[in-house]
Amino acid sequence: MTTTTATDEQVFLENIRAFIGQEATPVRRAQEPVNRPMIRHFVEAMGDENPVYLDDEAAGATGRDGIVAPPPMLSTWLMVGYRAHQAAASGAAPDTPMARLLGLLAEAGFTGVVATNDEQTYHRELRLGDDLSMTTVIEDVSACKRTGLGAGHFITTLRTYRDQHGQVVAEQRFRILRFNPQSTTSAAAPAAAKDTEAVPAGAPAAATTGADPAVRPKPFILRDNEFWFKAARERRLVIQCCADCGVLRHPPSPACPHCRSFGWHEAPASGRGTVHSYVTSHHPKAPGFDYPLPVVLVDLEEGTRLVADYAGDPADIHIGMPVEIEWLDRDDELTLPRFRAVGEEA
Repeated sequence: MTTTTATDEQVFLENIRAFIGQEATPVRRAQEPVNRPMIRHFVEAMGDENPVYLDDEAAGATGRDGIVAPPPMLSTWLMVGYRAHQAAASGAAPDTPMARLLGLLAEAGFTGVVATNDEQTYHRELRLGDDLSMTTVIEDVSACKRTGLGAGHFITTLRTYRDQHGQVVAEQRFRILRFNPQSTTSAAAPAAAKDTEAVPAGAPAAATTGADPAVRPKPFILRDNEFWFKAARERRLVIQCCADCGVLRHPPSPACPHCRSFGWHEAPASGRGTVHSYVTSHHPKAPGFDYPLPVVLVDLEEGTRLVADYAGDPADIHIGMPVEIEWLDRDDELTLPRFRAVGEEA
């Protein structure tokens, strides 16, 4: 039997904190300069109707030289693209300080990951033609912390964005938690093997999968969404409904985006809908999931959308496919929905 001593933990902490101050990855350069088509795609996807992003005349009326890029687009200009992700999945990704740090954490069991903080400082707006680069420095690696997801280490990086003249245009302090999913599930794991309770008609319990769902990273349950998870434990799908204007909204939020009312109530949902979009994930492999992992974005009959796993062959998924809900027990306290093709038995 292997035991871990305080000295072992201290040595491990010293090893991972030795990365502080190092450049996490090589300097990254935008594949394209700031351009109007990408801005148009972004604002249409986000539903942002501010005219200074697309209308030169409107931008000029505010004293600007021309249209500007929305600040939330900052990181999108530096995205590496599909080929880089393919390289990472095949093991051909470059050896970097960040890769080595994450490797040490993974070897120690800290395989789960969740983003926790994103703080951005803007020094000026981005204009058409700006050619951006980004440097990333590992700013801090915390001691082991106990969190609701499990024990883990917080990694903070500082990303500095510069234009073609080397001037800093923005900074982004980004923090993730690398955690051990097993550290909170040892007691819950046996519960996942129990027979499921009787389920209302039309909402069957999910069949057991190959991977143990009890070791999956747990979702954040907050005051604003705890009602939704409570209903899911009862195998009920509900949608938040504004008490004043009646508009349905999901994910849950404290105020209605249409009338700003703070009043709301639960509205029952049928659990039926059609596939609006989908993705099949192959890498990275998180504990507790079977791969390839299909995830669907479903247009519910009631008019809102829901993201969830798909139970079935990923090759069968297509846009517009009718689906219906089933429930997967994580443990005695957490049940989550997933979708299956209509008429397909578990």
